[in-house]
Amino acid sequence: MAKLCTVLLAAVVLLTLLVTPIDCTRKLSKHKPKPKPKPKPKPVSHRAAPAAKAAHKPAAPAVKVSRKPAPAAKAHHNYTATPSSPSTVAYGSGGWLSGGGATYYGAPNGDGGEGGACGYQTAVGTRPFSSMIAAGSTPLYKDGEGCGACYEVKCTSNAACSGQPVTIVITDRSPGDLYPGEVAHFDMSGTAMGAMARPGMEDKLRAGGVLRVQYKRVQCKYPGVNIAFKVDQGANPFYFEVLVEFEDDDGDLSAVDLMEAGSGAWMPMAHSWGAMWRLNNGKRLSAPFGLRLTSDSGRVLTVSNAIPAGWKPGSTYRSLVNYP
Repeated sequence: MAKLCTVLLAAVVLLTLLVTPIDCTRKLSKHKPKPKPKPKPKPVSHRAAPAAKAAHKPAAPAVKVSRKPAPAAKAHHNYTATPSSPSTVAYGSGGWLSGGGATYYGAPNGDGGEGGACGYQTAVGTRPFSSMIAAGSTPLYKDGEGCGACYEVKCTSNAACSGQPVTIVITDRSPGDLYPGEVAHFDMSGTAMGAMARPGMEDKLRAGGVLRVQYKRVQCKYPGVNIAFKVDQGANPFYFEVLVEFEDDDGDLSAVDLMEAGSGAWMPMAHSWGAMWRLNNGKRLSAPFGLRLTSDSGRVLTVSNAIPAGWKPGSTYRSLVNYP
């Protein structure tokens, strides 16, 4: 019996040893905190990582790039090159120059408008100019020293052109200057433009836009008219300014000199603008004045007592002489 109990006890102990580790393991497993699962890494994309949201639009450029060619600073047109002065190329030679253009301004049958950049004012519509005038481009106007020059102009490029030349005087500056392909431009009065037309086709010619014309410098001829001097409204005993008009031959001037009463010495006047010349030496001027005119070709004409002792601003004084 004692032996049996010993065997049973040994069996119980053995059984206990077999069961207890499993239970302990379970308990330990149960209370052992499970390691936190590592966060799943985000799937790797083969697209470019969008650090900043990548757009398919091109990034806004600092300077907007245009596909159009960048416009250069507005260039001067290459057709504005000044040719040789017409006065030295063709004056008196009889040769026609090509490369001229013509338009008209003012009323269709008018004088182009009063005033102008030469200073002739209302004289452009009266004899001897008689509305046969034009505003000249830079090569013709010559900063005003071309005022008064005479040209023959003719056209053959339009069906309304007669092909016969007309004589015009430069009395203004053309605001449009030169058109493409031109070396000289005449912005003519409506009357002068119409004079180039076939009879009855004046309006058609004036509606023709920019006409291609031939031209040449010619002598100015004002039969029965002598040189006139119009004193500027702003003139006074210390400042004298005068408009010179109706010169035969060259028609324009390169120099004007003034002699005071009792002086015996010529004082050069400055070209003011257009056909205007001035003397402003800071001294009181003593009239009457003699004026010495030098034409574009260098011809000299002396006009004694051109301006009387009692001269008035705004008055016109007609001389008794002109270029022969």
